[in-house]
Amino acid sequence: MRPKVSVFTRLAGALLGALLAVKLQAAARPNIVFIFSDDHAVKAVSAYDDNLVSTPNIDRLAKAGVRFNRAYVGNAICGPSRATTLTGTHSHANGFVSNEWSGEFDGSQQTFPKLLQAAGYQTAVVGKWHLYSDPTGFDHWDVIDNAFEQGTYFNPRFRSSAGEEETNGYVAELITDKAIQWLDAGRELEQPFLLMVHHKTPHRNWTPGPEELRHWDEDARLPEPPSLLRDLSHTSIPRQNARMSIGEHMGDNDVKLSMPGNLDEQQAALWQQAFGPGNMAYAAQTLSQDEQTRWKYQRYLKTYLASIRGMDRQIGRLLDHLDANGLADNTLIVYTSDQGFFLGENGWFDKRWMDEISARVPLLMQWSGTIPAGISSNDLVQNIDYAPTLLAAAGVEPATPMHGVNLLPRLSGERTAPWQRDLYYHYYENPGFHGVARHYGIRAQRYKLIHFYRDEVWELYDLQTDPEDQVNLYGKPGFEAITADLKKRLQSLRAQYQVPEQDPEAPWYHGPMIRLFEWLLNLR
Repeated sequence: MRPKVSVFTRLAGALLGALLAVKLQAAARPNIVFIFSDDHAVKAVSAYDDNLVSTPNIDRLAKAGVRFNRAYVGNAICGPSRATTLTGTHSHANGFVSNEWSGEFDGSQQTFPKLLQAAGYQTAVVGKWHLYSDPTGFDHWDVIDNAFEQGTYFNPRFRSSAGEEETNGYVAELITDKAIQWLDAGRELEQPFLLMVHHKTPHRNWTPGPEELRHWDEDARLPEPPSLLRDLSHTSIPRQNARMSIGEHMGDNDVKLSMPGNLDEQQAALWQQAFGPGNMAYAAQTLSQDEQTRWKYQRYLKTYLASIRGMDRQIGRLLDHLDANGLADNTLIVYTSDQGFFLGENGWFDKRWMDEISARVPLLMQWSGTIPAGISSNDLVQNIDYAPTLLAAAGVEPATPMHGVNLLPRLSGERTAPWQRDLYYHYYENPGFHGVARHYGIRAQRYKLIHFYRDEVWELYDLQTDPEDQVNLYGKPGFEAITADLKKRLQSLRAQYQVPEQDPEAPWYHGPMIRLFEWLLNLR
């Protein structure tokens, strides 16, 4: 049952929203700095949870602005999430549903950078793009080009309108260098700007930078999630078929048992100094399957978190530069990730699922004088909301409607009435290398309903009592009315967003290619 809200509360909320709207209109058009990481789990941001890692520079945005506690993506995979961020629409509408077979992102469609550019903003993007096209709507772009546009942690290649550039150095530092260089020398000082800083970190294969390699502690031990060794044989068939197991599906490169081939002599020496002794000790042991999983988990998570520490330090460099040059006062700064990530829960790594762990993301916004400092929001928000929010901050209207909504009116210092909103999720990339079944679903205030529609399997979770999607309640006595209501609301969402009944299909050869890949893996 929805909570009753008094007339007074409604009037007070409306008045606060109106006052904030007037304040937004009166403010000068802000600069916008959008910082995007890759596969950054909420548990690995200390503004949300400080049990695993400290991220003091990302946390600065939470202290100076707003922390969204329930922010989600609509398709937890890199390219589709980036396409949604640009367009403010779900994957089926922007046409980029899969990393593996969607082809190039259609840059001719409406995006928020193009709208800002047309409204007089200078626009730039540096770092990971991963949409297999040249960016449009940007006055300046300099994006990672090698390794299927994933790039490499050391010595990545970049692509810009000037051509390709081979580099030497660590990716998070190089991206930050390029961002600061554009701020200093690449823009007209009298114009407002949009700068999108897209980090590769901490995407697989999560390789720490030089500073973290110098201080590597092989003996450090991190807490294991309770479900690290979970038996999935009693879960749904889609979950049993996934290929995301730390014990079975992580390669030697993931856990640093083999060295990348593109390191220079100094980088290779640092890498060997950090991981060599631990690798020798591992090779000398005879471990059970569970013990191997535990060893891989420690090496995986420690390198993942070390990569984040290095990225956080570079984000600090960028924030310090904005402060030192008087840019922070009228700049809307956003930090988020293209999706979350499994950190050993269910024995898994990777993302893709509608589960809280992979679909939920960190989202922090700072805008001095407009967004109150140190507030938090429990509103259900989604990456379809980024584009309309940034456009509203700049006073720009989209030419055609977006799926998302403007979040700024919700950011008054006082809490307004609860936002009764449902979120839609849809994952398409099957056949795919991780074997995650196609599914769509609804995330409501308390419950989540997932439909693996090609398997005719349903899952229902009570997120109040089960925040990590461990107990499937679908078909259990007492949940019939909740299930029926959620199914009705799910269909309403699909109608609202005009989701086609017929899915886009992978090319005919993609399935056989996946099966060949699996066969080759089984030869190891």
